[in-house]
Amino acid sequence: MAFDGVTIAGIVSELKDKLVGNRIYKIAQPEKDELLLTVKGSCGQVRMLMSADASLPLLYLTEKNKTSPMTAPNFCMLLRKHLQNARIVSVTQPGLERIVRFELEHLNELGDLCKKYLIIELMGKHSNIIFCDDKDMIIDSIKHISGMVSSVREVLPGRTYFIPKTQEKAELLNCTAEEIAAVLRARNMPIFKAIYTGFTGISPCVAHELCVRAGIDADWPSSELEEDAFAQLIAVLGRLADDVREEKFYYNVVYENRQPVEYAAIRLSSYPQEQSREFSQISGLLEYYYAEKNTITRIRQRSVDLRRIVQTALERNVKKYDLQVKQLQDTEKREKYKVYGELLNTYGYEVQTGAKSMEALNYYDGQTITIPLDPTLSAGENAKRYFDKYQKLKRTCEALTTLTKETKEEIEHLSSISTALDIALREEDLVQIKEELIESGYIRRKGNAKREKVTSKPFHYISSDGYHIYVGKNNYQNEELTFKLATGNDWWFHTKGIPGSHVVVKANGEELPDRVFEEAGRLAAHYSQARGQEKVEIDYTQKKNVKKPNGSKPGFVVYYTNYSLVIDSDITGIQQVEEEKIK
Repeated sequence: MAFDGVTIAGIVSELKDKLVGNRIYKIAQPEKDELLLTVKGSCGQVRMLMSADASLPLLYLTEKNKTSPMTAPNFCMLLRKHLQNARIVSVTQPGLERIVRFELEHLNELGDLCKKYLIIELMGKHSNIIFCDDKDMIIDSIKHISGMVSSVREVLPGRTYFIPKTQEKAELLNCTAEEIAAVLRARNMPIFKAIYTGFTGISPCVAHELCVRAGIDADWPSSELEEDAFAQLIAVLGRLADDVREEKFYYNVVYENRQPVEYAAIRLSSYPQEQSREFSQISGLLEYYYAEKNTITRIRQRSVDLRRIVQTALERNVKKYDLQVKQLQDTEKREKYKVYGELLNTYGYEVQTGAKSMEALNYYDGQTITIPLDPTLSAGENAKRYFDKYQKLKRTCEALTTLTKETKEEIEHLSSISTALDIALREEDLVQIKEELIESGYIRRKGNAKREKVTSKPFHYISSDGYHIYVGKNNYQNEELTFKLATGNDWWFHTKGIPGSHVVVKANGEELPDRVFEEAGRLAAHYSQARGQEKVEIDYTQKKNVKKPNGSKPGFVVYYTNYSLVIDSDITGIQQVEEEKIK
């Protein structure tokens, strides 16, 4: 994430455009480290969220409201006393610091015009929202920082506000080309690291992007950079400074595996264009990005219990399977005991009383073998003993063959559920997975609890040639696609020998172009345990060749006529459409 000085410069640009000249209509403090200001003016009403949360400090405009506590906290009450109906005079950022300063005008109790400052510092665990008077004296702050907590600066009522200089970083907006060169030359480290440790407000992501723009290896030591490359990098840094001063920003989010992984206020050209999404406003970008990240985090938290149940059952079944296979291997010697018994019945008359072994010609292979004997038993009794061992191992083999097959199927079933949990993107995607675990006996339904309503739908894609492709998110959806949505001549795809989704291409009775098969194969690889691999073997056949055995687990199918292809699992560029009801 690149919530750095450049991103904050983009936020300030938007806030100046939307807020300056308007008045604060409502002040709320929904969380202990968060303010929600409602601002009204000629352009209507907007809300501004300010969060000094240590793990996720944020500042952006939003249309969403938040529920406030019944009793407002003291800091909120203080702001209401001073800033209710205050006019926003200016919104500024000192250099590229992660600080935004709001200059506010309001009338005091005597009707005199007064000036105040509301300052938000977006600095990770040091984030704060500070309220100051016109002489930069701190009136109060959302977090109180005493000298026992910080030796650098106290943030307490009555103290003077100042920006602490804890790192020796240069201010890019004020640097000449020579000064930029001096900062970089002074640091003997990878060049991208020299950039973000040498200049205020530049994140590692932006530093890496600047190296890409300059056409140099980001990991190359700054002290070994050639003059031409060095000059190109300085020029790129200069253009970045010009863009910030002129408020020329490009807001974009980049994705990997369909999940947002990075954002910036400059174009991230180091990522393929098809992995990027552009936004017109930084507030919309931030709200979207963190909502998506929050959804992913929440789905992981909500699925923890299900994952633990599946993983525990999977480990138990794997151990059971390994033991059953070992026991099954032990039964392979049963045929030897049968031969021993038959040879003893045939040649037993030659055995001397008390003999411990007997040599006999095995008429099955013509080899002479030695048969161990119990000297206390007769030849006939020894033969019976071997026949009994044979029969016991035979029964064990028959039972274990069935049990091993069932255990293996259970492992495959649990592995498919584990893959479905990895695929789940929304909370509603977990409903069918939980129901499957209940029906499989891994979870007990509580009391008279009814089945939850299913709203999750399969993924829906459009191929480059306009054909509809559907991907199941779990075993129930896989069966729905394969045996309800698909018709006989539609094409069906699945990873070979690996748990994954059923992928169905609606052929419309037409012969499909090769590109459709490739895209459907990539989707099958991506939505499987092979996600991320460069070579994945995919089986594909027409739906009419896919059958479901009686009594088999959900999602389990068989097919005997199929084609195969080897493809990567990158689905970049395949168009996804919104989820909809499948008819």
